[in-house]
Amino acid sequence: MNNINVLIIEDTVSESDTLVKVLKDSNYNIVGVASTYNEALTMFYSNVVDIVIIDVFLDGKPEGITFAETINVVPNSVKPFVFLTNSKDRQIFERAKLTKPFSFLMKPFNELEILYAIEMALEKFYEQLNVFHSEDQNTVISNDSLFIKKKKALKKVYIEDILYVEVEDRYCNIITETEKFVILISLTRIMELLDPLQFVRTHRNFIVNSNKIIEIVLSDNLIVLKGNHHVTLSEKYRDVIAKFPVLK
Repeated sequence: MNNINVLIIEDTVSESDTLVKVLKDSNYNIVGVASTYNEALTMFYSNVVDIVIIDVFLDGKPEGITFAETINVVPNSVKPFVFLTNSKDRQIFERAKLTKPFSFLMKPFNELEILYAIEMALEKFYEQLNVFHSEDQNTVISNDSLFIKKKKALKKVYIEDILYVEVEDRYCNIITETEKFVILISLTRIMELLDPLQFVRTHRNFIVNSNKIIEIVLSDNLIVLKGNHHVTLSEKYRDVIAKFPVLK
């Protein structure tokens, strides 16, 4: 489980420092601060980046737009990004708009503008990829991760890191080795979204990541997961054992 990884492209030190502080205070992870186009490309391709905040002008030239144009044409490199600028030039805006930013903020920005822009950019980006939003709109599920709203920030939880899912009424508890998340979604609905070859039903209230199973105690109707977590194995779902090779 990781916080959201943010790359900042900004050549004014005072403004990049402000961005870093605002984002770190809200538990975002800063993977780098680039002040030039070349630095930005190097950091972008050498780190896991979830979202980019881009100053339109770098050293007086609109190289922030050039950066966005570059990552937009490289297969599998597209990421959501937010533009920052103090320019009121309509032609610059029109060129920037063609790169399809998820937000365009005028300087000076405030803390809430940045935080809201990041949250909306992530949601809009994954919505474009036809992924699922939970009922309370505080969770986005993509192919390999969940973005879950927790306090003031979005947290990224890799699906591979989930130990099990437990239902409580209309809510589901997503359990990892280090943290618990509560989202408004039915167990049936989330089961439809998880890989059935990896996530198996062991009880009407539990879905288990089969890669995390340490022991199955048939006499106690119990499954032991990594980190010494325990879930129930009911009679109805005992046939799940057939999915695993057993040496006798």
